Amino acid sequence: MKIYNAEQIRNIGIIGHGSVGKTSLTEAVLFNAKVTTRLGKVDDGTTVTDYDDDEKKRKISISAAVACCEWNKHKINILDTPGFADFIVDGQIALSAADTALVLVCGVSGVEVMTERAWGFAEEYKLPRIIFINKLDRERASFDRAMDSIKQSFGDGAIPVQLPIGQEASFKGVVDLIARKAYLYADASGNFNEVEVPSELTAAVEEFRESLMEKAAEGKDELVEKYLEEGQLTDEEIVQGLRAGMLAGTIFPVLCGSALNNIGVKQMMEALLSWAPNPLERPAPVGKMVDSAEEVECLPDPEANTLLQVFKTFIDPFAGRVNLFRVYAGKLKPDTQFYNLSKQQKERIGQIVCLLGKKQIPVEELNVGDIGAVVKLNETGTGDTLSQDKQGIILPKFKIPKPIISFAITTKERGDEDKMGLGLHRLMQEDPTIQFGRDERTKEFLISGMGQLHVEVIVDKLKHQFGVDVVLNPPKVPYLETIKGKTEVRGRYKKQSGGRGQFGDTWIRIEPLPRGSGFEFVNEIVGGVIPKQYIPAVEKGIYEAMQGGILAGYPAVDIRISLYDGSYHAVDSSEMAFKVAGSLGFKEGAPKCQPTLLEPIMKMEVTVPEENMGDAMGDISSRRGRVLGSESDRGKQIIRAMVPMAEVLKYAPTLTSMTGGRGTYTMEFDHYEEVPAHLQEKIIEEAKKAHEQE
Repeated sequence: MKIYNAEQIRNIGIIGHGSVGKTSLTEAVLFNAKVTTRLGKVDDGTTVTDYDDDEKKRKISISAAVACCEWNKHKINILDTPGFADFIVDGQIALSAADTALVLVCGVSGVEVMTERAWGFAEEYKLPRIIFINKLDRERASFDRAMDSIKQSFGDGAIPVQLPIGQEASFKGVVDLIARKAYLYADASGNFNEVEVPSELTAAVEEFRESLMEKAAEGKDELVEKYLEEGQLTDEEIVQGLRAGMLAGTIFPVLCGSALNNIGVKQMMEALLSWAPNPLERPAPVGKMVDSAEEVECLPDPEANTLLQVFKTFIDPFAGRVNLFRVYAGKLKPDTQFYNLSKQQKERIGQIVCLLGKKQIPVEELNVGDIGAVVKLNETGTGDTLSQDKQGIILPKFKIPKPIISFAITTKERGDEDKMGLGLHRLMQEDPTIQFGRDERTKEFLISGMGQLHVEVIVDKLKHQFGVDVVLNPPKVPYLETIKGKTEVRGRYKKQSGGRGQFGDTWIRIEPLPRGSGFEFVNEIVGGVIPKQYIPAVEKGIYEAMQGGILAGYPAVDIRISLYDGSYHAVDSSEMAFKVAGSLGFKEGAPKCQPTLLEPIMKMEVTVPEENMGDAMGDISSRRGRVLGSESDRGKQIIRAMVPMAEVLKYAPTLTSMTGGRGTYTMEFDHYEEVPAHLQEKIIEEAKKAHEQE
C-alpha cells in the first residue's frame, strides 16, 4: 500500500443504530474504490468488516472493525462500529481514532435510540459530523420524515445538501443542491449518469438551496457580510461555509442514498474528501508527560518523535494478539524500538500493517494521523500509549463503563475451570467491558457484561474458541448476618477417651458493633486463668464459627467478642480444645442476641429521558429504593438512588423496556442495611434449602 501524508488522510467513524446499514455502507465504499470485486452482504455473511463467526451467525456487528481504501489520491480509513447497546462501547472507544463521524439514519425509522447515544459520543470527542439518510429505497421510507426526526434530535444545524430523486422502490438518484446537478443510478454497480435536475424537483431544489446558502453563510463572518449584501454565495463559498461550520460543530450536512444498492455513495465519498478534516486540522489531544502532572498538547508534527495510542486489541487465531492504533506524532516504520509509557515496558514493533477487516496489508511507513496495526506486542493493550521517547506524552486512557449485568458462571464438565479462566482472560484482552472474578462472599465465579446478548456472545466464544461449555445462573446476593442484642455465655469443650484428653473452658461476652465495623476480639483475661498461648486459638474458633452464620449460613459481622474468664487443665488443654470451646460459645450465645440479616445496598445513577422520569422513580420505589435526588442534563434526567442489590439483579431489561432503550444506569456497592423483617423468613428458608441440596 502507498504511503500517504496527513493531508491526504480521512479517518471516518461510521456510527448509528444497529442494522441501520453501517457495514453495508462500508461495503459500498470498498467496492467503489475497487478494493473488493463485489458487494458483500450482511445477510449472506460476506462483508469485509463483519468477519467474526458470531457476527455472521447473528447478522450484526459485535466489535469495531477497520478498513481502508484509496479514493482520488486520498486514503480513507473507515471505522465500522457496532450499533447495538450491548456492544456500543467498542464503537465509542474506536471513535477516538476518527476525525469525522458519519452518522447513519434510517430513511424508514428516522433517528433511533443508539443513534442518539453514538451522537453523544461524537459530541464528547468534538468530532465534526456528516449525516447520511440511508435505506431510501425501502418501503415506507421518507426523506422528509427522516429530516424532521434529525432536526428534532440534533437541532437546526442539520441541513440537507442533497435531495432524493424518487422514493421507496422508485428511488434512483440524488440531486446536489450546491452544484444543482442530478445523479441517476441504474443498478448497484455505482455507475451513474449526470443529468439536469428533474423539472418536478426544480422548485424544491431552489428552496432548499436558499436555506443551505443561508446556513453556510453562518459558518464564516465574511460570508455572512457578503450574503447580507448580495444575497448570494458562490458554490465554492457555500462549501467553505459548510466546512467551517462542520469544524466548529454548528453545521451537520445531510446526504442521502442507499448503501445496499450503492446509490449516492460515490457522492458521499467525494463529500468526505471535500468537507471532512484531515488529521492536521483537528485539535491536538492533551496528555501528560511521564512522571509529571503537567498537561501537554500532542501536536501532529510529522517530524516529532513517533507517538501512537492503541484503541483496540483482538486475538487473531493465526497471528496472535493484534493492536490497532493511531499515529499522533511522527512517522512509524517497521522494526523500531518503542516504550509503552502506560506500562513502562519496552516493546519492539516489527511488521506494521493496514487492515481490511481481518486481512492484513503490510506497509513500509505510516505518517502522523494514519491508522494501522501491529502484531505480537508482549505487554501492550487497549488504551496504552507507545513512544520512541521514554519521557514522552501519555495520552489519557479510555473511560470504560462498568458492566450492567452479572451471572454466576460454572463449567458443565469438571476440570474445565482452568480452561474457562484462561479463555475469559483472553477475551478480556479484546473486550475491556468484560469482567470476571470470584466473589469471595458467595464463593461464586461471576461474569459481567453490558447486557444479556453481550454475555451470550461471550459464552459462545468460550465454546467455539476454547472448547468450554458453561452454565449461567443468577448470582447469589451476598447477604450478611449480625446481632442487635448482647449476652454472656460459656463455651466449654471436654473430651476424654483414654490417654490424653481435650479440655478448654471459656466465658465470652457477645455484643453488637456499629454497621461496617467487622469483627473485634477483646482479651480481658487476667491472672492467667487461660494461658496466653491459647488466646489466639479462641479468637480463631469464634471467627470461623462466625463465617458459618447464625440464621441462614451467611457470615456474621459487626460483632465484638470479649473473652473475660475461663479455665484450663495442665495436661489436657490444647490450642485445638480452646478453638473448639470458643466456637461452641459463639454458636450457643449468638442466637440469643437478636440475630438479623443484612443486605447489600447499591448506589445507583439512572439516566432517563424527561418523559420517563416519573415511571423510573416509581419503579425504583417499588424496588424498596430511596430516591436521593435528581438533576437535568441536556433533556435527560439523572436520578440518584439507593436500592437493595436483590431488587436490581435484573434491572437492565426493565429499564430498556420502560425507556425504549434510551435509559442507562450505573451502580456500585455502597453499604449494608438490615433486611425488612417480613422478607427475612423467606430468605432464611431458601438458604437452608440450598444448604441441604449441597
